[in-house]
Amino acid sequence: MIQVIVKKQSENMTGFHMEGHSGYADRGSDIVCAAVSALAINCVNSIEKFTEDAFEVEQDEEKGLIDLRFVSEPSERSVLLLESMMSGIEEISKQYGSQYVTLINC
Repeated sequence: MIQVIVKKQSENMTGFHMEGHSGYADRGSDIVCAAVSALAINCVNSIEKFTEDAFEVEQDEEKGLIDLRFVSEPSERSVLLLESMMSGIEEISKQYGSQYVTLINC
């Protein structure tokens, strides 16, 4: 299962932690894993391209890990990009089931 945890501190987003593989299908054919990965990678790339926000990111393809942490409070643009990613992941979870992907707000 893919677990996506949106990190918050005093209601302010501080990043996200995504880890795992959905197990929906075999590696290379897993549309759930591909969709969630595309949303997360696009979010990271968009924050880098369209904002000035400083962040750190850790990735490990074998673990299915993407961990993004903002160095300081994120801008409204970054928050919007994160909310967009979360909306997409939430819809995937609804469509395919929480046994494959879950979204947690902390």
